[in-house]
Amino acid sequence: MLRMDTRKQGFTLLDLLVAITIIAIISAIATPIYTQFVDSANDAAATSDILEIQLAIDQFNAATFAYPDDLTELAGVPTVDPWGNAYSYLRIDGNPTPGIKGQQRKDKNLNPLNTDFDLFSVGKDGATKGPLTAKDSHDDIIRAGNGGFVGRGEDH
Repeated sequence: MLRMDTRKQGFTLLDLLVAITIIAIISAIATPIYTQFVDSANDAAATSDILEIQLAIDQFNAATFAYPDDLTELAGVPTVDPWGNAYSYLRIDGNPTPGIKGQQRKDKNLNPLNTDFDLFSVGKDGATKGPLTAKDSHDDIIRAGNGGFVGRGEDH
């Protein structure tokens, strides 16, 4: 008669604890790297969208000699950023609305970012303030210098 060796038929509790610990360590290292990659990709997508919208606004201005009152006047441009928030647009040049100058975005020296129009995404946190010095504005993807700079508010 054949005898079966019954000494080792599965994993011990120690084996399972070691495996779970290794998985936890790998997850703890990989998760922040993945999150940073996704954030960078979303920033790049928002920057690209703002450049695309800026081009459409410039084409609209070349055709009509005026800036659009809002983004709905432009066909085929992205209206929502990668985080699901609407892009913010403010016509400055030629805007007849009283007090429009007070609504302009400001840089770290509290000078207006643009003289033609403001265009930005509120970023990942979905919050913003007028001056770039505010913490809520650091992750905003902004257009500044009348299009000379497009990127994160904290980098301007």
